[in-house]
Amino acid sequence: MIETNVDDRGVAEIVMNNPPVNALPVKGWFDLAAALQQAGADPAVRAVVLRAEGRGYNAGVDIKELQAAADHSALVGVNRGCAAAFAAVYDCPVPVIAAVHGFCLGGGIGLVGNADIIIASEDATFGLPEVDRGALGAATHLSRLVPQHRMRAMMYTSATATAAELHAFGSVLRVVPRDELRSAAFEVAHDIAGKDPAVIRAAKESLNGIDPWDPKRSYRFEQGFTFELNLTGVADKVRDEFGK
Repeated sequence: MIETNVDDRGVAEIVMNNPPVNALPVKGWFDLAAALQQAGADPAVRAVVLRAEGRGYNAGVDIKELQAAADHSALVGVNRGCAAAFAAVYDCPVPVIAAVHGFCLGGGIGLVGNADIIIASEDATFGLPEVDRGALGAATHLSRLVPQHRMRAMMYTSATATAAELHAFGSVLRVVPRDELRSAAFEVAHDIAGKDPAVIRAAKESLNGIDPWDPKRSYRFEQGFTFELNLTGVADKVRDEFGK
């Protein structure tokens, strides 16, 4: 589900591969967090490429796992798992380059929004269909990708944005044909890997330190409303209606 390889130039490649749509279960989110933490803790690693195999980059959480749970344990687990994975991207001591193809939805936005650099294929789309699932969250990270009013419109309507649009906003560095995505991400990663590693690690820590808000705290605030919607039964009602 989560695979890691490190090349001879110090670039760690972390790959999500959970067919059919890369929607991760509770364990998958924690495994991803662990892989990122392990890569960042390795002094030989100078940059990370976070990408995926399959039809799309990430479709968020595994809704079937939530629906199959007899209580709220899966909800608590996936919320904690998402928070851990998003934080692991943000806190990774070296730059994380997200290489995005196809759909990037829900939890995928949390990963990409916390990445340092985004390379996207021409077919990539980004969105938060949370309101159609009776949930909230990751507006924190979408706000790092699109302007505030666009973020609100996307949140309320579940609309998506294209890679070209995000490139125009400045949040996506490059848009490339899909068959060039991996090589384009590695080109940027190898450029970073060629710099002094101590300086790059210091740069990552300093840039996090000047962020205007703490995305980890902001996201956990959002999650409180998801818990509320589930505890009151609203989320189940919305998911049932959406599935009809």
